[in-house]
Amino acid sequence: MSEGVQTPPAFTKRVFSGIQPSGGLTLGNYLGALKRFAEVQEQDYETVFCMVDLHAITVWQDPDKLAHATRELCAGFIASGVDPKKSVLFNQSQVAEHAQLAWIFNTVARMGWMQRMTQWKDKAGKNTQNASLGLFAYPALMAADILLYHATHVPVGDDQKQHVELTRDIAAKFNHDYKVDFFPITEPVIEGAATRVMSLRDGSKKMSKSDPSDMSRINMTDDADAIASKIRKARTDPEGLPSEAEGLKDRPEARNLVNIYAALANQSVDQVLADVGGKQFSEFKPMLSELAVAKLSPISTEMARLMRDPAEIDAILRDGADQARAIAAPVLERTYEIVGMVR
Repeated sequence: MSEGVQTPPAFTKRVFSGIQPSGGLTLGNYLGALKRFAEVQEQDYETVFCMVDLHAITVWQDPDKLAHATRELCAGFIASGVDPKKSVLFNQSQVAEHAQLAWIFNTVARMGWMQRMTQWKDKAGKNTQNASLGLFAYPALMAADILLYHATHVPVGDDQKQHVELTRDIAAKFNHDYKVDFFPITEPVIEGAATRVMSLRDGSKKMSKSDPSDMSRINMTDDADAIASKIRKARTDPEGLPSEAEGLKDRPEARNLVNIYAALANQSVDQVLADVGGKQFSEFKPMLSELAVAKLSPISTEMARLMRDPAEIDAILRDGADQARAIAAPVLERTYEIVGMVR
């Protein structure tokens, strides 16, 4: 975790984060989230990780595909190293307290705050009248996800940092309005070489499961041959690799591949370039391919094994929901007391 972050002594050091089960885990999900989750559970934090299926339905989801995606996401967490015996691992809809606290936060958050959310503008576009109310209120539910566990730290990508800042605003306003110091002011944690993994076909765009080209991404279900093929065909430029990070400026595809290598190898970009500076991509791509296959193939194999036994996954999720509720229920109960709701 980032150094120099001061955690209020009244709050347990606890990490919360979640991923939408909207289908198709990619390398971006692994490097930007799952790999980091597995690492942080070994540090001095309680860790709570969630499949945020309530968030997923802010846009319409096929019910059968949502159920499959939730189980596949759970398999991805576990195959990436998140241990249900060390971390709380569950799906959001099994813990009703998320929706209950979200309603309280809907009354705390201001319309102006929500309208400024970049993701709302991007996803709703010009057709805001047809967007769901849930999509608009999404950040208040995210705040509830985090603060329901009194999470002190949230690992996020750059695109979610604004939502954590809103969470801090909601916590501060609640504490101020009710004259309490009940919710922590959560710290977003953004670190690592590849927190934002870009498309293999266009280095200016984020790697996405919604991109029509499967060659734009590495799926966490891809086998070794598919991984190697996609890296071999990834877009690059004709120049060789520089010896320093400054040389990657204005070279988005080159920067993306170096970032991916650095993240998979647990090295800094500077360390990678010190080794490969001067090489052509015809030399570097096989190095990246070999590393990616070595790191990712065991994950896809384990995901496939877990998905052959959905009952095992469902049991893990139910057990995780029980653990989550043990933390969440007292927080919600105290919130109701603070607000003045008779129980």
